[in-house]
Amino acid sequence: MNLRTTIASLVLAGGVAFAAQAEEMPGKGVTVQAIQSPIAEETFQTMLMNQALKDLGYEIKPIQEVDYSAGYTSVANGDATYMAVNWYPLHETMYKNAGGDDKFYRKGKYIDGAAQGYLIDKKTAEKHGITNIGQFTDPKIAKIFDTDGDGKADLTGCQAGWGCEGVIEHQLDAFKLRDTIAHRQGQYAAIISDTIQRYKDGDPIFYYTWTPYWVSGILVPGKDVVWLEVPFSANPNNAETKLPSGKNYGFEINSERVVANKQWAEDNPAAAKLFEIAKLSVNDVSAQNMKVRDGEDSQEAIMGHTKAWINANQETYDGWLEEARAAAK
Repeated sequence: MNLRTTIASLVLAGGVAFAAQAEEMPGKGVTVQAIQSPIAEETFQTMLMNQALKDLGYEIKPIQEVDYSAGYTSVANGDATYMAVNWYPLHETMYKNAGGDDKFYRKGKYIDGAAQGYLIDKKTAEKHGITNIGQFTDPKIAKIFDTDGDGKADLTGCQAGWGCEGVIEHQLDAFKLRDTIAHRQGQYAAIISDTIQRYKDGDPIFYYTWTPYWVSGILVPGKDVVWLEVPFSANPNNAETKLPSGKNYGFEINSERVVANKQWAEDNPAAAKLFEIAKLSVNDVSAQNMKVRDGEDSQEAIMGHTKAWINANQETYDGWLEEARAAAK
């Protein structure tokens, strides 16, 4: 082999190696800025997505925490890359106000089957035959859940800025419950902890919650508490909330979806495909959330949860990466 042939062979080999690396790491040289709400129980979803992007070669910046509405604006403007916790359809107004489909890339459902609504303790429900929040128009029923002596039922409600507070406020008017229910708001983790303590003390409780979240692992629906139905569908976006079973809990079944800056996603087909196909189960997220509730809430601990999930679901995870790499070819 002469010198010219040797050099040509080396160049060819280098080119093949470079192409292979490019296929393996389609995100090499591209920076990602994920954002999320300050809710610690949503960090796992974001960290898992970040880890997958890292394994595709993307350079990952530390997660930034912002309120939901500011988050949508940041992604739409390109100041951030993506958010893994677009509650659909609960956040649809914020999504559309920030530019909607013209500004965002959104395909697939990261987490599906997320329920939310109103619950009371099972003991009180059975004792008084309470199955529907409409029964709270009766002052005698409402007074059972009065914690401050004003005669109104005290609802442990939704934190301002989350979107669910708008639905609750709308329904208090629609169901004519303003005179008998007080919507108690605040830092949710704190007010729901107080509610759980009242339950442990044997007192009646009345609260709003959602899944996936750790609350339903402590106050187990069907065992400790029961979901309340609503008199009819009443939602700010005029959505029908009745389920195929005929039950109506006042909220649509939600999904958590990944939303990314549209232009960035078009420029990064591997990441776009990942955002579309990645899926987590409600049960897996609720189990992780329980660990957060039990004190494993540091960034290091949640990264440990993320890696443990990957190890337990390696074939699924590798499948995500394989499809994402194929999309970049």
